[in-house]
Amino acid sequence: MDKADSGVELGSFLRAMRERLTPEAAGLPGSGKRRTPGLRRQEVAELAAVSIDWYIRLEQGRVGTPGAAVLDAIALALLLSDSERAHLHLIARGAQPPSRNAPAPLSPTMQAILDGMPLLPAYAMDFRYDVLARNAAAAALFGEDFGPGLNTARLIFLDPATLAGQLDWPQVARETVGNLRRTLARHPDDTRLRTLIDELRTASPEFAAWWNDHDIHDRQHGRKRISHPRHGVLTVHYDTFISPDGSDHCLFVLTPADPTTETALATLITARAQRLGTRSLRPTAT
Repeated sequence: MDKADSGVELGSFLRAMRERLTPEAAGLPGSGKRRTPGLRRQEVAELAAVSIDWYIRLEQGRVGTPGAAVLDAIALALLLSDSERAHLHLIARGAQPPSRNAPAPLSPTMQAILDGMPLLPAYAMDFRYDVLARNAAAAALFGEDFGPGLNTARLIFLDPATLAGQLDWPQVARETVGNLRRTLARHPDDTRLRTLIDELRTASPEFAAWWNDHDIHDRQHGRKRISHPRHGVLTVHYDTFISPDGSDHCLFVLTPADPTTETALATLITARAQRLGTRSLRPTAT
């Protein structure tokens, strides 16, 4: 199939896939009767986080060879099956898609441990730094948006609010680079891990420079300062506990390093519990 024919085939396939998909199935609010079935091009572009102009040109076969990551974003937006995703990659770029490495589910025991620490901010991650779960104390400290779907390495290097809030950012950032390099040695064929590292090397000059140093920094435990918008500087210890089941999941736990931070955390946890109408758990005297 020559380039012109493949462009026609790609456009026909994308149109057929979006026309079969209702807004409700894609997680969009219904908008009443439509003149044409399925999703609009703009809606697919928004779901896939690409520009509407680029997506229109993609359907018209006028964008050259799209990357694997953006094709996967479109496949996810269109709710394609594995075979349909593979077909999309073949007609768009002439290659099979990268293997999917879905995160393993968090074990019930680790989830129970996480939920059983109401006074200590904690969250579970996989080896790619993807957040799998967080407890109520972590939501009280970091906000309700912190949780599954986020990658803490991306936050550390690419999120302005996180960069501003981490007062010991060089230490934390370098430890993150070192951990990712060590993790890549254990999982050299993990496509999603390599995509994350390539993204950070491209988007962050500091990450690229430290990656090229080949230093290994261990982020298993330490001490850092966090700038909180209402409570000022909070100083915490952090410890990482590796799951023993071979899943390469870990539990990241923060503990207050001084009485001021302990009081601030208790205040945040209590305020969130009151806001949500749940029972507040206060520390007992020791």
